[in-house]
Amino acid sequence: MTWARLKAYFETSLTGLTQPTRSDWIFALRTVSAGLIALLAAYALKLDHPQWAMMTVFIVAQPVAGMVLAKGFYRLLGTLAGGLAAIGITTVFGTNPWVLVTVLAVWIGICTFVSSLLRNPEAYGAALAGYTAMIIGLPAFGQPHLVVDLAVARCAEIVLGIVCAGVTSRLILPKLASDAIISRLKRCILDLATYAAGAFSGGDTATLSALHRKLVADTQTLGEMRAYARLEAPSFAPRAHPVRRTIGQLLSALSAARALHSHAAPKNAALIPVRSQLQALVGDLAAKPGALDDTASWVKQLDAISAKARQLPDASVDQGDDRVGTITRLTIAADFAEALKQVLRGLDALRSPVTRTGRASRQPALVVHRDYPGASRNAVRAALATLLVAAFWLTTKWSEAAGTVILVAVVSSLFAARPDPVQVSWGFFKGTLLALPFAFLVGQIALPALPGFGWFVLFVVPILVPTALGMANPRYVGVATAFAINFLAFLSPHQAMTYDPGPFFAGSASVLVGILLAIGVFIAVLPADPWLAANRIVRAMREDLARLCLHERVPRRSAFESLAYDRINQLMPLVQNSGRKGEAVLGGSVAAATVGLEILRLRGASQTHAIPPETTVSIANFLRGLARELLFRSPGDPQTATVAVARQYAAGIAQRNATGDMLQIAASLRIIAAAMEDFPDFFAKDRG
Repeated sequence: MTWARLKAYFETSLTGLTQPTRSDWIFALRTVSAGLIALLAAYALKLDHPQWAMMTVFIVAQPVAGMVLAKGFYRLLGTLAGGLAAIGITTVFGTNPWVLVTVLAVWIGICTFVSSLLRNPEAYGAALAGYTAMIIGLPAFGQPHLVVDLAVARCAEIVLGIVCAGVTSRLILPKLASDAIISRLKRCILDLATYAAGAFSGGDTATLSALHRKLVADTQTLGEMRAYARLEAPSFAPRAHPVRRTIGQLLSALSAARALHSHAAPKNAALIPVRSQLQALVGDLAAKPGALDDTASWVKQLDAISAKARQLPDASVDQGDDRVGTITRLTIAADFAEALKQVLRGLDALRSPVTRTGRASRQPALVVHRDYPGASRNAVRAALATLLVAAFWLTTKWSEAAGTVILVAVVSSLFAARPDPVQVSWGFFKGTLLALPFAFLVGQIALPALPGFGWFVLFVVPILVPTALGMANPRYVGVATAFAINFLAFLSPHQAMTYDPGPFFAGSASVLVGILLAIGVFIAVLPADPWLAANRIVRAMREDLARLCLHERVPRRSAFESLAYDRINQLMPLVQNSGRKGEAVLGGSVAAATVGLEILRLRGASQTHAIPPETTVSIANFLRGLARELLFRSPGDPQTATVAVARQYAAGIAQRNATGDMLQIAASLRIIAAAMEDFPDFFAKDRG
């Protein structure tokens, strides 16, 4: 794709709606078919609530088979845990209604806390364990002897839906996560090549920024697919490590391309040949059909460019007044070529996996970020909301309020960890409200007059197929999924349907009121601020860099790259829709990965005998100063001497010693200084 075509693509994709693809139609027809099979099986098994089997199919439905299996697996675990919790809580506390609802609310809070610390699909399973206990325990209120039967029935209905969804997704024209990873990685490589072509030729900044966001988002999706593929096929396990390493290399290449764009020095004669070769290579890579079918030629060219970039430029070549600046830019160019080469090798490793030998030793793991303050807030909010609505139910003795209690528990725990829970919950409400008239027409008008499974299929398929198409579209997945789930919940399909609008509207009203109350809780009780969570992640990234500067043992490069990717993966959904402020944070996070790699390069150089002892001392002093800068300077405060010291050290090294190793040290210092100058607030301690 040429640069002009890429720009046109972004302009049209932002204004127009895409038509359903063949994959979307396959997903929609497969999901509806699996749901009908689950319902028919539930009828045959005479389950009490057959709609749960069909609802489960739509709840776990995903376009990729591995995603279905992952969500289904954790839904099963969550259901079992919730069922056991319901049995235990109801057995012990079932005689006192106030104690019962209080313990259930506390259990929901605990599960919400755990869910907020995990990632999908594990987080989904933890949240499900919380509100499943409420779904099972509340109907057993006053009848604790029924709780075991209710738990067994619920688990049977859920298992039936999961089996139907999993089998159909794996056997009927499956879209496998292992194949999807390779396909998406190819697109990422081509997008990276297009981005680099624009960066090296001074392309439009707005278009580059849009493509930069897309690449970071795609790396997030790649990471998620990695977990799904491992559940989909154990044979994918040997390829899981190359995926993670390749994601880190993608980010390294993206950061290097961005740095070369920000610090172009286009008239530097020493840089022009390398930049021209890179621009020609990435341009050909992006434009040539089937360019990634065989990576050998690209790897060979990148090796040659990298070797050329790492050569010291001839003193006779015009470099301007800044030789260290030239070496720095050449180093970044070499890093880009090396990172892109490793990405291509990662693609080959995915296509042709090999058995990995065990690693002899492992460096200490870097710290994984857990947002405990955010998780605690979510837990308190979910428990408090559930308890308040349950207290209203017990006080008024309004029978339909039990459904309201359940919906408050579901929404307040399931959406608590989202960056914008109010928006997500509102989309869920809209889908639920939209489902109400359709469920009334089918369940209260059509099916009582024309009973039977055949008529049921005739009425619901024209409704559920377009709904499933909406579920396949990321733009509408939330509203469409809510519509499908609540359409079936309101419809409550049984083999004998009767006209009974009173309970229908009473139950529907309790559901809608429950969702609105949960939205009110999100707004009024400990409201979430995505920037607080984002600042905590940014703080963790600065602490990572400080740890690299000070820790006695130096972690592997691949370990740090994986950690940096994980941080950016957590940060992306919090800030990606925040305009320029969000772009600055994302840009700073990618620059932080570059800074970390340069710190590792400095640490590695200081441990060799090829540099003078006084340089080793200077590096150690600089790293200690950098750690202080990262941990203690606040946004808006003037930068300390760290950046100036980096430039001063680099200039001094260039004047005293012109060897390759020393100039590479100088280049690393300049790269760190440039990154901190480009994103000064990112590398400063937040005041929150």
